[in-house]
Amino acid sequence: MNIYSNLSDTALLGKLIGVRQTHELYRGSLAPLFAPENDQEMPPEKCVVARELVRRWLEEDLSHGDMMNAPAAVRDYLRMHFAGYEHESFVAMFLDAQHRLIATHELFRGTLTQTSVYPREVVKAALRANAAAVIFSHNHPSGVSEPSKSDELLTQALKQALSLVDVRVLDHFIVAGASVLSFAERGLL
Repeated sequence: MNIYSNLSDTALLGKLIGVRQTHELYRGSLAPLFAPENDQEMPPEKCVVARELVRRWLEEDLSHGDMMNAPAAVRDYLRMHFAGYEHESFVAMFLDAQHRLIATHELFRGTLTQTSVYPREVVKAALRANAAAVIFSHNHPSGVSEPSKSDELLTQALKQALSLVDVRVLDHFIVAGASVLSFAERGLL
């Protein structure tokens, strides 16, 4: 327990961006300050910086341990990564043989409702990273985390293509705001 753990959200936020700005911006939730909705103004730069620091800390933590033993950390990282995205994005987390994070790359960026993903490019990226395994993720800006039939077919196609070069697909996550769906947990892999 540290000296800040007993402080309220407003008290902590006040220390980060100042008391006056906290009273102007805080409306009962921290989420809009770190990941604004489409119709809100951008959060203060210090909030954006704080979110990026937390994302990097989570990424650093994932690079030191077996990601298969830390599904909650992967979910937290992905929620931070996709926070505030207004477009669909397809991301690959490349892992070594001990399932430690090598690198995370946004491979494809699309529109509000879809992203085109090319298996050939995914295989090339996995080989460049010298990955033994991969975890895929993409976001649904709509806020609905249920996979579409095309999401399921794409995952199977990527799994098949990567198996030809001995790269295992460990999971595919769909991030929709605070909701994160795992294909592996759903039995879709």
